[in-house]
Amino acid sequence: MIRIYLDDAGSAPVLPEVERALRGIPEGNPSSPHAEGRSARATLDAARDLVAGALGADRTQVTFTSSGTEAVNLALLGSARRLPRAGVIVTWAAEHQCVLAAVRHLQAEGRSVEVAPVDGAARADPASIPRGAVLVSIGLANNEVGTLQPVAEVIRLAHDAGALVHVDACAGLRWSELPAGADLVSISGHKLGAGRGGAVIVRDGLRLEPLLYGGPQEWGRRAGREDVAAAVALSVAVDVSARERASRSDSARRQSALLRSTLQELGGISTGDEPRLPNFATCTFPDRKGEDMLMALDLAGIAASSGSACASGSLDPSHVLLAMGLELPAALGSLRLTTGYATSDEEIARARTIISSVLNRTRTHA
Repeated sequence: MIRIYLDDAGSAPVLPEVERALRGIPEGNPSSPHAEGRSARATLDAARDLVAGALGADRTQVTFTSSGTEAVNLALLGSARRLPRAGVIVTWAAEHQCVLAAVRHLQAEGRSVEVAPVDGAARADPASIPRGAVLVSIGLANNEVGTLQPVAEVIRLAHDAGALVHVDACAGLRWSELPAGADLVSISGHKLGAGRGGAVIVRDGLRLEPLLYGGPQEWGRRAGREDVAAAVALSVAVDVSARERASRSDSARRQSALLRSTLQELGGISTGDEPRLPNFATCTFPDRKGEDMLMALDLAGIAASSGSACASGSLDPSHVLLAMGLELPAALGSLRLTTGYATSDEEIARARTIISSVLNRTRTHA
């Protein structure tokens, strides 16, 4: 069976450019003074320069992490713990779980937190930022339905209120440029085709409280031996995204529209709204269970995803879809199809045929 991968938003396949770049990575410790260490340091520095150049940042602003989740936690916990305790930390109800969990942790530490509602497309309202806000966290795009967020307006209003702004770019950077002006930006490697790694872009002059204590690595923001291979993989993937997102978006938009049309013909109700990431086709089926559709499609050779957390063993409905106002049956019956850089038109044609056949014979009631 030749499988069709339609879960790019879950984890993008490793780019061939990344695979080539990882051949012959030096194994020395970048902090060591010997030749092997100096070679590793030069490779790490080159990776940092590549990320900085692709994102329009300075090299000293780039801090490598192990993942996007760590990048989000370092940005939010690291900045909040140096801010006045009287201020409010703000985010929105449809943000990624790692954002919401970090904010809840800060609340448990005694910080004032506000999780604002979203509209029916999972879009944040910049006017939700209250007086007294000291830190605002917004995603570049919603990771379940693809809706692009009004990040530029959030940055403007938050800065007017005197607050720092963290942009979670893990879900959207592959397809969308970063608006200027964010104080902190979190990036995930596996969402970009790196397979590993993450990074935080930190505005000049902004100090973070480290999550890990030890040596002075990563400008004193993250102790521990640097993962040179992960940094290289991430840097190449960020560079490829910066150079190719525009040329690949038209194809992705056309392919996702075909997938969305097929799902709607089968009774799916489209979720999210324009403007959205070009590769997203997310629909809900109130008369089906998401996990049943995923398993049936998997057996038929299609890798897909659901808005619910069934893949992790939980039958809980998606917090994003509930925040959007969907009823429980619809929230439990979500199907997310996302294309990638390597998705071909021939694969889309075969996928549409398979999806129609599979969903027509699997009508499990939620």
